[in-house]
Amino acid sequence: MASLSMVACNNTNKSAATGTKDTTASTNAAPASAASTTAKGRVDPRTTASVMEMVGKYLQLKNALTKDNSSDAATAGKALSTDFTKLDQSVLTSTQKKSFTDIADDAKEMAEHIGMSGGKLPHQREHFDMLSKDMYDLVKLFGAAQPLFVDHCPMYNDKKGAIWLSETKEIKNPYMGSGMSTCGTVQEELK
Repeated sequence: MASLSMVACNNTNKSAATGTKDTTASTNAAPASAASTTAKGRVDPRTTASVMEMVGKYLQLKNALTKDNSSDAATAGKALSTDFTKLDQSVLTSTQKKSFTDIADDAKEMAEHIGMSGGKLPHQREHFDMLSKDMYDLVKLFGAAQPLFVDHCPMYNDKKGAIWLSETKEIKNPYMGSGMSTCGTVQEELK
């Protein structure tokens, strides 16, 4: 069974590598000391700093899942959930505030579920799938102040696939963990 999955993943990787066009996009980001501008408007340095903290916690969570470490994933999920309440919304434009609220309500709930589900890797990964989509939207809204890669696992969720954000080009799959750690492709780079 495992070899069938690995073959399926490798075949998907080959077709993805040859059959997809470059979807690389960039998000303007700046160090926390300077304001940046994205498609949704100017981003306050305090917002950039808060988003950087959230991305850091998300990456800790992702890395714990790649190592099949449910306990560390739960710890990172709890911390990320808290970070969503810390962002100072008073410095956001009305458009940014509406978009952030839409993202944060769902993402906070997903992070809370992961935090409460220590010892239940499959359940944590289900919520990580939804959380990753929210984190992608958050980074597209405000930038990440660091390069990030949008990776895709074609095998997860009965071959429906799922994305995640990574700080490296090297594939380390949080959905398959140590069983199929290199399954996936880079779909996009966010700068």
